[in-house]
Amino acid sequence: MKQDMQKTKMQVDAKPAQWSHLKTFTQARIGLGHTGISLPTTAQLKFNVDHALARDSVNTPLDIKALTQELAAEEITSIQVHSQATNRTEYLQRPDFGRRLNDHSKILLSKAEQAMQADVALVLVDGLSSIAVQRHGSKLVTDLIYAFQQQNISCSPVIIAEQGRVAIGDEIGEILNAQSVLLIVGERPGLSSPDSLGIYYTYAPKLGLNDAKRNCISNIRPSGLPIEEAVSKVLWLIQQSFERKLSGVNLKDTSQKALTKSNQSMGNFLLPKP
Repeated sequence: MKQDMQKTKMQVDAKPAQWSHLKTFTQARIGLGHTGISLPTTAQLKFNVDHALARDSVNTPLDIKALTQELAAEEITSIQVHSQATNRTEYLQRPDFGRRLNDHSKILLSKAEQAMQADVALVLVDGLSSIAVQRHGSKLVTDLIYAFQQQNISCSPVIIAEQGRVAIGDEIGEILNAQSVLLIVGERPGLSSPDSLGIYYTYAPKLGLNDAKRNCISNIRPSGLPIEEAVSKVLWLIQQSFERKLSGVNLKDTSQKALTKSNQSMGNFLLPKP
């Protein structure tokens, strides 16, 4: 009996060690070990915490006042609009309401003459992670606007949309008569990424477009894709889309296609070195 218990303990301790070198590359739940057929207590508690953080990121309302103050501190003007979803519960249950502006917002944008004819309509949406927008939205917007100025790309005031989905950008871009729309949205949270932003870019936006017309840059956060790299990808997409008059599946992101020979010869980093 004692030997069986020692053997079981060795198996429990051995499994995490076999995966330990991989845990440096990912926040995914690998190498957790086990106690019999169950997770160790520490791993279970960590799962419970991350699950609560993901739920909070979906349900926590966006602090519009704080966000607009951050943008104003950078001398960035903004316009607040709202989808047809009247509250968070309706937003989660009726995705179609989140894709369209309410009547008041349509009127408000139609009067924003200073934003007409812009190269890019810049939209910031709470989406499914208001926490992501709260933490990283103003920084990403500020860096984008600075990059646009350097490249002589005209940009609308920042349109902050509450209870919005990705497709709401098409209607905003069409009303503003913008050549393209760049929508920043809080992405659906994962158990290791409750604060991830996504960027959706569409050339010639209008109502009725589907996802095939959009380019996506995902997982923008400190532990994912850095803001600086996301901005570089956006500039490449805008330049290429303006030249080719399109976006979406017909515009492949080849901005980092060229790999150095040293990178190609690295082999599979997931396998331990001999």
